[in-house]
Amino acid sequence: MNYTPDPDRYDGRMPYRRCGKSGLKLPAISLGFWHNFGDVDDLDESRRIMHRAFDLGITHFDFANNYGPPAGSAERNAGQILKEDFQGLRDELIISSKAGYHMWDGPYGEWGSRKNLLSSLDQSLDRLQLDYVDIFYSHRPDPETPLEETMGALATAVQNGKALYVGISNYPAEMASEAYDILQSMGVRCLIHQPRYNLFDRWIEDGLTDVLLDKGVGCIPFSPLAQGLLTGRYIEGIPADSRAGKEHGFLQQDAVTEKIAQVQRLNVIAEQRGQSLAHMALAWILRHPAVTSALIGASSVKQLEENVRCLDNLAFSKEEIKAIDDIVNVSVEG
Repeated sequence: MNYTPDPDRYDGRMPYRRCGKSGLKLPAISLGFWHNFGDVDDLDESRRIMHRAFDLGITHFDFANNYGPPAGSAERNAGQILKEDFQGLRDELIISSKAGYHMWDGPYGEWGSRKNLLSSLDQSLDRLQLDYVDIFYSHRPDPETPLEETMGALATAVQNGKALYVGISNYPAEMASEAYDILQSMGVRCLIHQPRYNLFDRWIEDGLTDVLLDKGVGCIPFSPLAQGLLTGRYIEGIPADSRAGKEHGFLQQDAVTEKIAQVQRLNVIAEQRGQSLAHMALAWILRHPAVTSALIGASSVKQLEENVRCLDNLAFSKEEIKAIDDIVNVSVEG
């Protein structure tokens, strides 16, 4: 499939936001590869999604070693597309990957040891057919490995030229602060943190965002639409073909049923703003001063284009924020 990027892709359609106190800017919307790029997916559509994302100004593609399914296939498939269709564009792309969750059997295939992280990075580079990634993450904290060892592995990745920047994901506030200080002592800044964050899961507001703002670390939340709960699909109940409608889906019916009334009330506010619920949920993420970019998935070009439309209205009034907080039962100080 021949691909010629849109020559007007930097015409202002996508805002770029500085990542913490670094020199790097990321698009307000970034594309995640957790689903929809594995061997089980339609790779022609995957290719079209990558093309359209780049044309929309989405310059950041986010991977992890175990994305698929099967594990590793998202990097391998996307790596082939990057090689075939994005030749000469590497300097316009921010490619990230992560290691920490289970990837291969045996004692070295997960967690935060130096052995796992650096071996995983080499494997990811091989699958992606790249010489380096722009950002390499520790995907989760390891309770049994000294933090100095995990951060030391990230620092080595930078020092060896295999990553330009490093980040952490799923780290609680106190540990994130400590990780930042350890990296700083090694001459490497922690660029970014990737936590789960959405209207229904606001744990990062209890200390972590303060740490990130204080340290000058960027933030790129994943699951901003609560794995589909905030897309509007559940306003009238649980569709049979939805994630919650599947017996082994990530969303379970009981959890969704508890939230439907809140989803319906949130949708009223979205309609008053002239937005879909998904647009408002993404805009709400981007309104936080600690957030650099929102990480979205897409199973089709249409879905990608629809979600990017959240950028049409990013402003919230104090009254709207309070109404949203009241619906999701969050107390706000001050």
